[in-house]
Amino acid sequence: MEQFDSFSSLLDYPVYVVTAAVGEERAGCLVGFAGQCSLQPPRFTVWISKANRTYAVASRSRVLAVHLLPARRHDLAELFGGRTGDEVDKFAATAWEPGPGGVPVLAGAMAWFVGRVLDRADWGDHVGFLLDPLDTVTTLHGRALTFHDVKDIDAGHAA
Repeated sequence: MEQFDSFSSLLDYPVYVVTAAVGEERAGCLVGFAGQCSLQPPRFTVWISKANRTYAVASRSRVLAVHLLPARRHDLAELFGGRTGDEVDKFAATAWEPGPGGVPVLAGAMAWFVGRVLDRADWGDHVGFLLDPLDTVTTLHGRALTFHDVKDIDAGHAA
């Protein structure tokens, strides 16, 4: 395990905020495990910790929104990664609007997409959600917030 930790500590990849909604219940969290997994048809997978409140909502949601944050938006990463929805209404602390399927879409993201959940895969302490992109918006260009940028954030829920 220690040898793999030395390998993975060298990696730097984008982090995302994933949001979900079921009825009036909303949730969102910072996600480090995610990526495009198919070109044709286009598919994207996000992995959400089972310890996270967002997992409970996402597991009942038909769609999820995946937000790519600009490097300057550490505050959004802190809100969605360092606070737990069990104690705080994250959506009261930031601007957002309902997107397709009622899922929250955050203001301040450099890009986002809403994807229909096609499948879920339980492979340990995280569950993968396979998404079929339905709607995509890009508002900014530049450097995205990465894993190394958010290493200082203590998780709201330890994964």
